[in-house]
Amino acid sequence: MLQPGTQAPDFTLPDQDGEEVSLSDFRGKKVILYFYPKDNTAGCTKQACGFGEMYPLFNEKGAVVVGISKDSVASHKRFQEKYSLPFTLLSDTERRVIEMYGVWQEKKNYGKVSMGVVRTTYLLDENGVIIRALEKVKAADNPAQMLRELG
Repeated sequence: MLQPGTQAPDFTLPDQDGEEVSLSDFRGKKVILYFYPKDNTAGCTKQACGFGEMYPLFNEKGAVVVGISKDSVASHKRFQEKYSLPFTLLSDTERRVIEMYGVWQEKKNYGKVSMGVVRTTYLLDENGVIIRALEKVKAADNPAQMLRELG
């Protein structure tokens, strides 16, 4: 996991519409960059819908929300449309950015060990420097937690 005080590595990935989006496109705004395991699962849906409901409050504080998972562009599009998500979802099917940010880790689920995305949220300042790095966040609590982090 990347640590606060470091520059967030720039990247370019396709969004839910297949458009190329770079992290540097958001310079001048605070960015809530959250990594999640899978579209349309219970926890990920709670987290995404929470960010969606609070999105106007994030905008008021000069922040944008960007979600990343290894799901396809088509999966993200269905997820976004189903829940009317007002923010960007990026597809990292090759796990390039997921691994760059250190969130592809060993996970234990019901005693079974496997590799997967550990739910992680980064808060970046207007210059792309990591202010906060939160690992193993609780999906339902994360949006309100990030709103508090913005002050």
